[in-house]
Amino acid sequence: MRSTIARPDASEHAPYYGTYINAAASTLERTGQDDIRDLMLGQCDEIEALVRGISDEQANHGYAPGKWSLKESIVHICDAERVFAYRALRIARGDETPLSSFEQDDYVPTSRANARTMTDILSEFRAVRGASLALLNSFDNDAIARTGTASDRLFSTRALCWIMAGHAAHHVALTRDRYVPALKAM
Repeated sequence: MRSTIARPDASEHAPYYGTYINAAASTLERTGQDDIRDLMLGQCDEIEALVRGISDEQANHGYAPGKWSLKESIVHICDAERVFAYRALRIARGDETPLSSFEQDDYVPTSRANARTMTDILSEFRAVRGASLALLNSFDNDAIARTGTASDRLFSTRALCWIMAGHAAHHVALTRDRYVPALKAM
């Protein structure tokens, strides 16, 4: 039986990521789940259900001027999750090399998200999430507790696992509360 990945202490991540940790915790509480891996598994279905009925053309738009399109937002979830998973892998395996930061706003314009179909993007999200879950399931308690440096800040593997779940939870909420109403009104 696998162990639940406990909520990280604030000392295990940069303060900026507290928003994502809190989003994961709130979603776990709302859904009655106790393991972020279960939350992460359900997020694929949740995003697909939310965007059902939104056309590829509608998904090329943001919920307001200057905001990423829905397609860009979902590709951003994939890109960020890959970065967080890579950091978690390196730290879990005991690699003490400091890891660099990444600039999300530089990734979006080169992602070509709006040239892709929602079906393709959602398939990518499922694949990335499946790989992330397989990685998390490979970690033992020692790996989960290890710490390392990313973006000049201390992170535990545990915190990065929660950040993956919470980052997606944050974007699921944006999709539900802002994107879907705005795009369906088009």
